[in-house]
Amino acid sequence: MKILLIGANGTLGSAIDRELSARHEIVRIGRKSGDFQVDISNSASIRALFEQTGHFDALICAAGNVKFAALSDMGEEDFALGLQDKLMGQVNLLQIGREFANDGASFTFTSGVINREPIRTGSSAAMVNAAVDGFVKAAAIELPRRLRVNSVSPTVLIEAMDKYAPYFRGFKPVAAAEAALAYAKSVEGLQTAQTYQVG
Repeated sequence: MKILLIGANGTLGSAIDRELSARHEIVRIGRKSGDFQVDISNSASIRALFEQTGHFDALICAAGNVKFAALSDMGEEDFALGLQDKLMGQVNLLQIGREFANDGASFTFTSGVINREPIRTGSSAAMVNAAVDGFVKAAAIELPRRLRVNSVSPTVLIEAMDKYAPYFRGFKPVAAAEAALAYAKSVEGLQTAQTYQVG
């Protein structure tokens, strides 16, 4: 398969790349690195990406920004970051990307554990993650041409604990390689409308 991997240079994206690259052609995409670049918060940038990459068999998004701050410090612009980037970025990858997706292609998006197990400073992330998972379930029933869409909802990664441990006390972190298996399940399996929880 030809797989577009957005966020390929990140901790999670690199693990997904290692899991799938032995079996598939990986097109590595980042905001500033990779074979191609994209700003997922900008629909024109997304369309330009697809015009460069052409048709594909699977798309994985392991990217997306949200603001982490105390609720009392969050303003409208702070919430807008996550809504425009991580949420609408992934929505637009599907909306625009289906024009370029081969029959039977899959989309795999990333949400996260925080909407199921909230943490301090995570109100925006929780909102966006829940919206991503909800969008996947609803969009799946309307997709034509055997197109599929799933999300992966990982807990905090072992490799990120140096940075995030204070926010995830009591959580059992998982290795990025373990989370990558859920993306492989989504891409190489047959299911749709699923949220694969990791950890």
